[in-house]
Amino acid sequence: MNMEKLPMLPPKKNLETIKVLKQLSKANKSLAELKGFSDTIPNKHILINAVMINEAKDSSEIENIITTHDDLYKALSNSSSTSAEAKEVVNYRSALWRGFELLKSNEMLTTNMIVEIQSIVENNLSGIRKLPGTVLRNERTGKTIYTPPNGESEIRSLLGNLEKYMNEDSNDIDPLIKLAVIHYQFESIHPFYDGNGRTGRILNILYLVLMGLLDSPILYLSKYIIRNKSEYYRLFQDVRVNENFEDWIVYILKGVEETAVEALDLVKRINSEMGIITKEIKEKLPKIYSKELIDLLFYEFYTKITYIEKGLSITRKTASSYLSMLEKEGFLVSEKLGKERIYQNKRLYDLIKYDK
Repeated sequence: MNMEKLPMLPPKKNLETIKVLKQLSKANKSLAELKGFSDTIPNKHILINAVMINEAKDSSEIENIITTHDDLYKALSNSSSTSAEAKEVVNYRSALWRGFELLKSNEMLTTNMIVEIQSIVENNLSGIRKLPGTVLRNERTGKTIYTPPNGESEIRSLLGNLEKYMNEDSNDIDPLIKLAVIHYQFESIHPFYDGNGRTGRILNILYLVLMGLLDSPILYLSKYIIRNKSEYYRLFQDVRVNENFEDWIVYILKGVEETAVEALDLVKRINSEMGIITKEIKEKLPKIYSKELIDLLFYEFYTKITYIEKGLSITRKTASSYLSMLEKEGFLVSEKLGKERIYQNKRLYDLIKYDK
């Protein structure tokens, strides 16, 4: 296989081997269970926001952008004391939300959407690579392991082919098998100067939503890739050098199966915690209870007076009083960040932080 010339899709290989099909049925089953449960939840945005935090953190960690949940908490609340790493993670989550919005309005995935997503991930408008010289090197030895396609016209041609492959409604091959091929192809095209890995992982989840396998972006492969990072790169290289799609596809399908099971567990725990806190607030603070208040308390793992004021259409003084009562009863923990007081939903925060 010529490492310098990336073939167009679809691959000229039998992708539906017995080994692949056995793992495919497990992945589809786990994914269907996750979709089935999430479909029963009234306010999916709350779950999406919560699950997205860990995905943004893990996806960035793959690129050696390491941050903590405490840093993220400060970054999300626009604290001036935020680390650069935390800001990058927040950019990733913003890019994922934007991609989801674009997908819902366009009902397809396009090159322009991918370019916009990457611009948010990297917070710049460099766009598709125009200058030659991009190579991927072994971090330890410095040896070149892959030279991706060069020149904007070639890159756009490959992206156009990928766009067609993603959006064509074909019953010939299962979407989860295509997901593995799409991820390999996008990362091999390596269309941007930076942010290819994170943009590609956003593309994974958007494709699952596009294919109707999920209604909202609540499944992420980043945690699985971190746990099996060396295997990821080994199998990726095996496709490049030996066209071994089988083991690569099985690896991705295992990732879908494992992360769907884990996402379902987290989503159930968040949903359960919402139910418990709702009941407790109704009992202890019936005068301030409303469904809208609960939604605001779970939209992020923190809130501010302004959010309560605007979200419930009440005065700032009343909003401040509500939050003080909730803190006094132990539902929130407040902290002064800069000039603002931030109120953390500690129970939700701990669910997200200690999710393994």
